[in-house]
Amino acid sequence: MTQKKVAILGAGSWGTGLALVLADNNHKPVIWGNLDKIVNEINESHTNSHYLPDIILPTEVKATLSLDEAVDGAEIVVIAIPTNAMRIVCKQLNEALKEPTILVHVSKGIEPETNLRMSEVIEEEVDAAKRKALVVLSGPSHAEEVALRHPTTLCASCKDLTAAEIVQDRFINNNLRIYTNDDVIGAEIGGALKNIIALGAGISDGLGYGDNAKAALMTRGMAEITRLGVAVGSNPQTFYGLTGIGDLIVTCTSVHSRNWRAGNMLGKGENLDEVLEKMGMVVEGVRTAKAVHGWAKKLDIDMPITESIYAILFENKDAREAVDLLMGRKKKIEKESF
Repeated sequence: MTQKKVAILGAGSWGTGLALVLADNNHKPVIWGNLDKIVNEINESHTNSHYLPDIILPTEVKATLSLDEAVDGAEIVVIAIPTNAMRIVCKQLNEALKEPTILVHVSKGIEPETNLRMSEVIEEEVDAAKRKALVVLSGPSHAEEVALRHPTTLCASCKDLTAAEIVQDRFINNNLRIYTNDDVIGAEIGGALKNIIALGAGISDGLGYGDNAKAALMTRGMAEITRLGVAVGSNPQTFYGLTGIGDLIVTCTSVHSRNWRAGNMLGKGENLDEVLEKMGMVVEGVRTAKAVHGWAKKLDIDMPITESIYAILFENKDAREAVDLLMGRKKKIEKESF
């Protein structure tokens, strides 16, 4: 395989983990970060100890503080940043790009102010002439396990399947299997909304409710995700795949999951501000819950679990009371409530 330069915007755990994969595949990953300490550590010690403790990075992984340097000559630019920084970084990217390139984003969330998916935000901020294609790379994956080279599967979703296949070819190896899909909307809805349900799973575990409650929460949570996704143009089959049920399972059941850990602390009685301070990293489900709560009302879509989690997060609703209200809802036929 011909060696290709790939720029990765974001020096967090996922950006660094993907850089490791690219280096394993004999490509040239260049991570763009905004903190001297992390950039210097990657270049000098070949580690990123804050985000991926105990992982030694291949020497081929480089980092830079210069966005221009990172994207210059890159075949692909991977955007691996928190959703709350997407607009400002994409404005900078639009200025830095001199040639059209394939953009790949791995960020999972919905913008609260606009209800836009991340690909829509990118399309607003990066000129069409500078985008060969826009691919969503998503699926059940913790950066910590990818960095350990544990078996992982993802899906590259794009309306242009040729571009999705290029991304597939750059990342696929014996540790990371990549599928392709043309349902961008479904991939983004599944990836974003599962973080809300993972908060709920953590809350349930924090309350001590056990496996029965969490299984019910995940199943009915997927019904809500599918309901909204189909309403905005997704293929319902996408939610049975890696970016749907696959991502939901891994995020709701793992201690690696920031959203599960945050929910777990909430379930044990801590308030949101305390939890976010302790986490020290972005918890995407909190921002997404705010966005989807208003979006569902606007579209008149019934999402009782999302509404309950929103109330716990932002209206000081008691978690046990929220569960009692969910359990006491009127009777329904299951197949009519998807």
